Amino acid sequence: MLWFQRTSMQLAKSSFGLFLRNLAAFKTTLPVLTLFTKDPCPLCEEAKDVLEPYKNRFILQEVDITLPENSAWYEQYKFDIPVFHLNGQFLMMNTSKLEKQLLKPEQQSAGG
Repeated sequence: MLWFQRTSMQLAKSSFGLFLRNLAAFKTTLPVLTLFTKDPCPLCEEAKDVLEPYKNRFILQEVDITLPENSAWYEQYKFDIPVFHLNGQFLMMNTSKLEKQLLKPEQQSAGG
């Protein structure tokens, strides 16, 4: 009986580890689009409306620049929001080129 419990526990740990690896792999397949915003921000709301049809192509991360922990972003973008970063790199300060930029990782993966 003790052998069975140990084996079951090892199998469960192994399965959970596999699950975490697969989850991590899934997360890395989608680009992370960061929206620097504040409340209220009508232009940010408009930008999110533009993003809606493409929401399955990226993970949206919103950063409220007015929070104390984001003071550096506030100093950098206080007059420019909405501002977008893609995978941690500055992308744009509007949504005009958004679809093209979001499709880049997909096109690179398909080509590579």
